[in-house]
Amino acid sequence: MRTYVNEAPKKVGETVTLMGWVDSRRDHGKVTFIDLRDVSGTVQAVVTPEIPGADDLRAECAVEVEGLVKARPEKLVNDKMPDGLGTIEIEVRGAKLLGAAEVLPIAVTTDGTEIGEEVRMKYRYLDLRRPRLQRNLRVRHRVIAAIRRYLDERGFVEVETPNLTNPTPEGARDYLVPSRLQPGSFYALPQSPQQFKQLLMVAGVEKYFQIARCFRDEDTRGDRQAEFTQLDLEMSFVEQEDVIALNEALLIDLVEKNFPEKKIQEIPFPRITYADAVAQYGSDRPDLRKDTSDPNLLAFCWVIDFPFFEKNREGGWTFTHNPFSAAQPQHEQNLMNGSDVADILAAQYDIVLNGYEIGGGSIRNHKPEALRAALKIMGYDEERTERGFGHMLEALSYGAPPHGGIAWGLDRLVMLLLGEPNIREVMAFPKTGDGRDLMAGAPVPVSKEQLDELRIKIIEK
Repeated sequence: MRTYVNEAPKKVGETVTLMGWVDSRRDHGKVTFIDLRDVSGTVQAVVTPEIPGADDLRAECAVEVEGLVKARPEKLVNDKMPDGLGTIEIEVRGAKLLGAAEVLPIAVTTDGTEIGEEVRMKYRYLDLRRPRLQRNLRVRHRVIAAIRRYLDERGFVEVETPNLTNPTPEGARDYLVPSRLQPGSFYALPQSPQQFKQLLMVAGVEKYFQIARCFRDEDTRGDRQAEFTQLDLEMSFVEQEDVIALNEALLIDLVEKNFPEKKIQEIPFPRITYADAVAQYGSDRPDLRKDTSDPNLLAFCWVIDFPFFEKNREGGWTFTHNPFSAAQPQHEQNLMNGSDVADILAAQYDIVLNGYEIGGGSIRNHKPEALRAALKIMGYDEERTERGFGHMLEALSYGAPPHGGIAWGLDRLVMLLLGEPNIREVMAFPKTGDGRDLMAGAPVPVSKEQLDELRIKIIEK
């Protein structure tokens, strides 16, 4: 039966079977020292030449080792190793090669910062072996698991929504997917589950969340990717204060229970209006840290009172968040009339951490006439409104409850909690900065037969 490395200190005097990778090998004449690594930790093993399979214990090979767990002499104890692993060593009595390894094209025992990003992305399955990225994946898992527990305990239901849907105006280009069965028509990959979560409120779910995959065809940067993960959340029969209170409590609980080394600068989180944030900090994502040299200081804040509309390049009006936001109560009449458009404030709120927006949401337009009014201000005629939003308008006409919610950028939040420089460091298989998957070779041209079947023609430049 297999023993995990971190269990070995409790088995001194016993013979155990360990399985993992050879982290390093140090030959000292008649004795060879092996550092054996598995998912739980690393332990030193002592090998002599007569041991069967000793020559197979090479760097990064997957191996099985049988040996006696022995206590190290007190003067050789390594107190820096976790889980008491520095107090023992394994006297190897047999070894078996499970998976041979060629010489690796990249080092995996460093933190990886010395290696070019494109090389790391090409060999991501090796890059992920390094301890830093193993830690990052496990912390990410812990964050998501904690969110699920917290929301489940408060009556939220996790519901999956479709990844093949219709294009929606949410501020970025859609990724389009051609339909073979309906030639000339296309699905869009969701920029967010925005419409579906509102439809779930109409359906009576009342408390919904989802760890959702989202897709946006936009220029990437350090805290963006073409595909990313959100915590998507929506609640019925609520006002802005209800949504803010729940999310603030969740963030505090998440940090205090999972990142005890971190200090939240101010509780309750301060609030600042959009206008004041821009005037005082030159950004609607203000960094409110009192000491920016403290890596464990977390300065959360809410930015509120966003303008509903802003001018687009053509001089018309477009939304600042999305067209499904509700106007603040005192501005509802102007929304319905289409008057004083520049002064209309949305019931919108962003949560900001250390100068990064980590989430945004709003109370929604749950009345069809209010959504029609918002679309009219943006220049949508009746035909375009029905084509893009007819299903939403009809759904909202059947007793839709007041509702609102938020979406967190989970990749960005984990990046900040771990102190990483970009979100690629907390994602298993990210794209490069220009959206390429160098490991799998995507995107790639497809065959003429596939294009013909979809009735698509490539226009050469």
